[in-house]
Amino acid sequence: MNTSLTEALGLAREIRDQLNDSENAQLIVCPPFTWIVPVRATLADSGISVGAQNCSEQAKGAFTGEVSANMLVSAGADYVILGHSERRALYHETDELIGKKVKSALENGLHVIFCCGETLAEREAGKLEEVLKNQVSGGLNGLNEAELKKVIIAYEPVWAIGTGVTASPEQAQEVHAFLRNYLTTLFSSSIAQNMSILYGGSCNAQNAASLFSQPDIDGGLIGGASLKAADFLTIARSF
Repeated sequence: MNTSLTEALGLAREIRDQLNDSENAQLIVCPPFTWIVPVRATLADSGISVGAQNCSEQAKGAFTGEVSANMLVSAGADYVILGHSERRALYHETDELIGKKVKSALENGLHVIFCCGETLAEREAGKLEEVLKNQVSGGLNGLNEAELKKVIIAYEPVWAIGTGVTASPEQAQEVHAFLRNYLTTLFSSSIAQNMSILYGGSCNAQNAASLFSQPDIDGGLIGGASLKAADFLTIARSF
């Protein structure tokens, strides 16, 4: 929940205008709902995609304050972030609810950036794998191959978000490899190998290259560092 309209458009223009040698990375920006239309217009023909930070599981109706997947599509969004740790923790979104949101988003033609990750207490209690399995199966199980091709996973260790503490490249790689293996078990080797798995825990301009050098880390879900165009593009160019 950052930026005024002026700030959002300024940030989008900065990213667009400074885009030089970062074309090796696919770039997606996810502004607040209110700025999707003007940000999309600002980034037209830039190759940068636009997404939203959440959506409702409902199609339409008396759900005051909610935004449906179809509304996002009509506003020009191509992606939506679902299951973000803040939605899970602050708004008590369950795996079941997130699964319904994923299904609605895919049915309306959106690509889904599906978030999963453990808290420090869960990691220390040895429940990391159990938590991730529950989140992934709850959010993605039952999807067909065509739908799964429109899903990106973002692993975000909750203990590393906004804390300045980052999982080491080795720690992150270990979890990404576990997720890819679990996707093989849940779906197929082909789906697991072709699904992008992003790292999303305090990834910044300083640590991005070492994280992205790991074999199972395919990119980043960038939080605070995305509010500075230079930092965001430095991360993109770390590929």
